[in-house]
Amino acid sequence: MSARVLGIDIGIVGAVAILSRAGELVSILDMPVLADGPAGRRSVNAPLLAQIISESSATAAFVEFVAARPGEGATGAFSFGRSRVVVEGVCGALGVSVKFITPPTWKRCVGIPPGKDGAKDAARSEAIRRWPGQAALFGRVKDDGRAEAALIAVAGLAREAGR
Repeated sequence: MSARVLGIDIGIVGAVAILSRAGELVSILDMPVLADGPAGRRSVNAPLLAQIISESSATAAFVEFVAARPGEGATGAFSFGRSRVVVEGVCGALGVSVKFITPPTWKRCVGIPPGKDGAKDAARSEAIRRWPGQAALFGRVKDDGRAEAALIAVAGLAREAGR
């Protein structure tokens, strides 16, 4: 089996993409979440995520760097922070190195224009362009997390290669 890397869009509507080091999309899975938090809030489920990462045979993960955003409430910021800790902890426990990449950096690297307007559809469109044989994985509006996870991995590989 060739070396694999992960691209992880950290949020509860995110995803985990598994790519070969050559940038071939091997698999993509929605972020495993359960509505088991306070007041039934959804949160990333660590054991399910651990199973995905363990079975991927990945040696490295490129993870979107998240932080509190202006105007975001405390609950949203805490949720993002908790997701980051779960992802980082699971990867660390499984011996998968983690490299964070900011949204502006990965978007610039894969050719998505800056800003929020249309960025989700632009990510889906770029993912379909790169992997037309797997276009159905990115066909729905709610598949933007899948597209972003895959493109985060592409950007991480490009940065590693010095491109």
